[in-house]
Amino acid sequence: MKQNTMKLLILAISLVLCSNSFAQNTAETFVYGDALPDAPELAPRGEYKIGVRTLDFVNKNQVDVLKSKGGIDPTYDRPLKVEVWYPANVAADVKDLVTYDQVMGSSNDPKRPLIPFTFLGRAVRDAAPKTTDGAFPLVIVSHGYLGSRLLLTYLTENLASKGYIVVAIDHTESTFRDAAAFSSTLLNRSKDDIFIMNQIANLGKDKSSFLSGIVDDQNIGLIGYSMGGYGVLNVAGAGYSDQIIKTFGALSGGSKAIEVRTGNNAEYKASIDPRIKAVVAFAPWGMERGVWDTESLKGLKIPTFFVAGSQDDISGYEKGIKAIYNGAVNANRYMLTYMNARHNVAPNPPPAESLKPGLHFDEYYRYAEPAWNERRINNINQHFVTAFLGIHLKKKDYAKYLDLSNQNSNDKPWTGFKPRASVGLEMLHAEALK
Repeated sequence: MKQNTMKLLILAISLVLCSNSFAQNTAETFVYGDALPDAPELAPRGEYKIGVRTLDFVNKNQVDVLKSKGGIDPTYDRPLKVEVWYPANVAADVKDLVTYDQVMGSSNDPKRPLIPFTFLGRAVRDAAPKTTDGAFPLVIVSHGYLGSRLLLTYLTENLASKGYIVVAIDHTESTFRDAAAFSSTLLNRSKDDIFIMNQIANLGKDKSSFLSGIVDDQNIGLIGYSMGGYGVLNVAGAGYSDQIIKTFGALSGGSKAIEVRTGNNAEYKASIDPRIKAVVAFAPWGMERGVWDTESLKGLKIPTFFVAGSQDDISGYEKGIKAIYNGAVNANRYMLTYMNARHNVAPNPPPAESLKPGLHFDEYYRYAEPAWNERRINNINQHFVTAFLGIHLKKKDYAKYLDLSNQNSNDKPWTGFKPRASVGLEMLHAEALK
């Protein structure tokens, strides 16, 4: 009898210990964007708890290039869904965790069926905004092809916690859920960015909006990854070359609708917005395809931070991203290079669902880097984007984190990095021509 009692007691203690261990592990679950032990100085989240909301917009009377034929362009009302992160009033006893709904796969590829999955973020859905600290700079975020507004939550949440209004766009016909022909992405990226930028700025002046009074639309930053980089560079002043008109026409039944985004076009020149103060371009696509040339890149005059992988096999490196960096001679610019990385220098880490056997390899390689830990990349991106946007949108004294004494991180530890942690990186810096 005593022996049975002892066994029951041991079992009960074991269950309690397991329960406590489970609760602790649950509380300490790694969320995309959390700081690793070797995260650089500016990577951790900021002082604000944040809220998140989903908004829907419609950009009316846009060219429906998917139905263009014989050079004739029909129009349609273009829907755009966005996610908005913002500093919020969150009670101390409220758990700041949110569940995001995402999918893997591609709607236009039968070999890659859509697979729903969820992941956690550190925000509170529909929380009341922080209205006592004035207005916060606006940051527009544009995903790759294919992608979604939730592809960079490690960065969007991080920036919001540091006092920004961050808005990420689901670019219609360019997401996992609604992938369509590439011509739509070519035409609509920069146009979507401008439309949403203006819509959010308007909401900041609308007394009925939750964003009323908290959007500083005179200090705007743009962030784009891959095709998102292609778009934000165009918005910022890098008008497309005339070559793109031919390429676009071949893909769209002879449409010339993209002409309005070329550098020599009067409508394009009029669209350059002085409220935009900084641009971050992760692995921007297009240079190897003639999207820009020497003259068109001269139009980029806004401070720009490029991020690249030295082995990028999508956008190209020497003749791709680095050629854009070298050609943007009228912009004060930086370029951070992850040595031996390919194209995925921007997204969240691979979700657990992408590790399941039998899936198409691209479900994992939509996120993963062969030579780098994606969580490590996320922390480094947070650090440098915080420094760059902090300088240009918040007037922060962060120059020491960018103006490094050695361009190769292997030669000497970089400012802001822990001992032995700044390896495999290169930073270039060029001032604008006077």
